[in-house]
Amino acid sequence: MRDEMAHAVVYLHLATTLFMVGVIWFVQVVHYPLMADIGRAEFAAYEQAHTRRTAWVVGPPMLIELATGLLLLWVRPAGVSLTQALVGVALLAVVWGSTQFVQVPCHERLSRAFDPEVHRQLVSTNWVRTAAWSLRGLLVVWMIMTS
Repeated sequence: MRDEMAHAVVYLHLATTLFMVGVIWFVQVVHYPLMADIGRAEFAAYEQAHTRRTAWVVGPPMLIELATGLLLLWVRPAGVSLTQALVGVALLAVVWGSTQFVQVPCHERLSRAFDPEVHRQLVSTNWVRTAAWSLRGLLVVWMIMTS
């Protein structure tokens, strides 16, 4: 029973992580750069709607990814090491820290008005999350392959 639960946790973790890898690459390469093309008069309303709608798309998978990532510290299939789980949690800390302390403040400033410097900061600093989630994707695939 414990092994079945451990496999369920790691597969749910895989699904949410790979979903977020896809989302972050879309956001990094397509969505964030195109924000500069929104008209200045419409930008604040656009950004507010973007933030509200994006929360519904990424909030649940991010929370599930966090919960399953933490759960893997205690419940792991055979072949998945504690080191792999710890590295995964460390990368989650990078993602969540960057989100909370860098991207969210940028979005809050942009929700008032477009600022080219803040937009540049949003796009350039989002590479941290893109890299961390990409590494997480590789890590979780490795976990599946070794379990």
